[in-house]
Amino acid sequence: MPNSDAHHASSSNPADATEATAAAPDAPTTGAAAAPHRTTGAAAAASPEELTALQAQWAPLLEDTLVERCGMQVLSLGADGGVMTMPVAGNTQPAGLLHGGATIALAETVASLAATLHARAVHGEGAHAVGTSVSALHHRSARQGEVRATCTARQLGGKVASYLVDVHDEAGVLISTVTVSTMLLAPR
Repeated sequence: MPNSDAHHASSSNPADATEATAAAPDAPTTGAAAAPHRTTGAAAAASPEELTALQAQWAPLLEDTLVERCGMQVLSLGADGGVMTMPVAGNTQPAGLLHGGATIALAETVASLAATLHARAVHGEGAHAVGTSVSALHHRSARQGEVRATCTARQLGGKVASYLVDVHDEAGVLISTVTVSTMLLAPR
């Protein structure tokens, strides 16, 4: 999910929430393992069973990626947004603070995964999304525990999807605000 050096906010026109399945882009489409997890908003809570199924569906795609190396976990996901967590430990800068780049990677990941679901709703199976612009404002940092990225769609179009991601520490304190624009890629 590459990004460019362009640092500008995307359209801030709110989009209607879109209900989407959170099946992994290359997940099987038949059988019990393919049962989709559905959300109606970025903060929709998944049951423990739904969460386990969601994480199992995305695990093959995320294996041996930055997502796995940083310890990121998907908690909920839909085309309209999602929630992911990441431990602070192992993702720090030399000063012992959460690295801003790790925070940005978490934000871009949740937005790009949500955008991939939107791309599949628009362009069909096999569609993907890639980050094209990321802009982050770090308000403070974290030293321990985990951080939670909550992603909300701001614009869902046929070629571009834009998201706002708020990252909070375990106490619920806002540590970063990130905007992410993505380009939707039709299947080849």
